[in-house]
Amino acid sequence: MSGLATTRIALPTGVTLNLQRGGARGEPIVLLHGFPESHRTWRAVAPALAEDHFVVAPDQRGFAGSDKPEGVEAYATERILEDLIALADVLELERFTLVGHDWGGAVAWLAALRHPERVKRLVIVNSPHPLVFQKSLIEDADQRAASQYIRAFRNPTMERGIEAMGWETFYTKTFGSHADLSLIPAEEKQAYLDQWSAPGALTAMLNWYRASGIVVPETGEAAELPAWTQAPFPHLTMPTLVIWGLKDKALLPVQLGTLHDYVDNLAVAATPDAGHFIPWEHPEFVVSAIRDFIAETP
Repeated sequence: MSGLATTRIALPTGVTLNLQRGGARGEPIVLLHGFPESHRTWRAVAPALAEDHFVVAPDQRGFAGSDKPEGVEAYATERILEDLIALADVLELERFTLVGHDWGGAVAWLAALRHPERVKRLVIVNSPHPLVFQKSLIEDADQRAASQYIRAFRNPTMERGIEAMGWETFYTKTFGSHADLSLIPAEEKQAYLDQWSAPGALTAMLNWYRASGIVVPETGEAAELPAWTQAPFPHLTMPTLVIWGLKDKALLPVQLGTLHDYVDNLAVAATPDAGHFIPWEHPEFVVSAIRDFIAETP
């Protein structure tokens, strides 16, 4: 990533994160990746944004070059949110634009809800709002069916299954059903394989799913909404942009339908030309949407 330097930063939360940072002296942007990736999710996005902004792109705990603490409880979203705020404190980022994809988006939604004084703008990339997602898993049969992989990832035998199939097959299954594999350069493919096969890496990544409180019933199972979904839910008031690749097979367009009920200042940029991994499938669209959003919300 041109203009960005790699470093490791020890946090008071007890983990050391690997990250890339750098760029211009403009206002800061923090980029959070999802499963099963790293800061390299943003390989075509971060350098472009760094032309005008100070960019920070960490490997979140459990991924790639960052620490991988043991135990499912270490991967509760609240713990990962603590990492984000601690990292911002260490880097003296008082307020920043926060961008999150996939699981990084889950952390970003929570950060905006819990720490609105720190998140100047919120950008969500193919990651569902927690309340909208939980409701859809109970009420929308198609979304529930599309989310059965979460149940599989929570299975304690999942590591053995992935290791038995081999990393090449896992790579093909992970990305091949969602995107054109030719979009991933050979060096990026090798980076994925190296990172996944590192000691403890696979369990750490899967523990993000195991630690989540989201309820995913089996297909066809009778299920009721969890009690927390019936309580008043806080609205977000900061400018919020949701970027969405409409080819996403895991997160369906139902995730966009009721967002206006919970986000007061919402913009949506959707494209039929990309799927779940839009940060590297269609980076030009992501960069353009973020730049326009920042320009419109000074």
